[in-house]
Amino acid sequence: MRFGVLQFPGSNCDQDCIHVVRNVLGHEVFYLWHKEADLKAADCVIVPGGFSYGDYLRCGAIARFAPIMNSVKKFAAEGGLVLGVCNGFQILLEAGLLPGAMQRNRSLKFRCETVCLRVEKNDAPFMSKAQKGQILRIPIAHGEGNYFADAKTLEELTRNHQIVLRYCDAQGRITDDANPNGSIENIAGITNKEGNVLGMMPHPERASEAMLGSEDGKIIFESLLAHLEQRRLVAV
Repeated sequence: MRFGVLQFPGSNCDQDCIHVVRNVLGHEVFYLWHKEADLKAADCVIVPGGFSYGDYLRCGAIARFAPIMNSVKKFAAEGGLVLGVCNGFQILLEAGLLPGAMQRNRSLKFRCETVCLRVEKNDAPFMSKAQKGQILRIPIAHGEGNYFADAKTLEELTRNHQIVLRYCDAQGRITDDANPNGSIENIAGITNKEGNVLGMMPHPERASEAMLGSEDGKIIFESLLAHLEQRRLVAV
């Protein structure tokens, strides 16, 4: 499978994503520079974390206007798989590929720690290798991860089963104490209505090898691969 990882000025998790796809999973992966328009026939596009364009104005606000994002929007509209992590999630929100917005963490402090996440749905393409209700341990590193959506949007997210991950405690309980940033209803990751675009604040690429303390993030990449392989078989 072919993975394209977007690269903006200020991206700093792009190399981590490249490493996981190439060296851990053993698949083809390449950079997609922000000024380009060609996605190079990628099967999946990853919008990585970091501080695109220095997070000027607000996180993701400038990146949404990058030439490459027009191609990403078209790719997503045609059913292409898009994974946005941390700053990538923020960019997808700003670009209108996902609903809602990000605010400063309620503590007004940068949070860098491993958190527990509860899997709210285990559908393809992003979570088929997980069990519903499974608890994942994946790190976060952000200052603006406080997800917000108005009542109407939140109702739609719930009705359409777009909420994929929630912050929880070690027993899987959704509590305020387990919420590291104040995100509404402890939301840590959502998809679009069609289910082919996922945005999440935690970093699965930083939890894909045992030496890093957790391989739970690899579940997301393995789910993506299983979906792509199945789709390729159907196409043949």
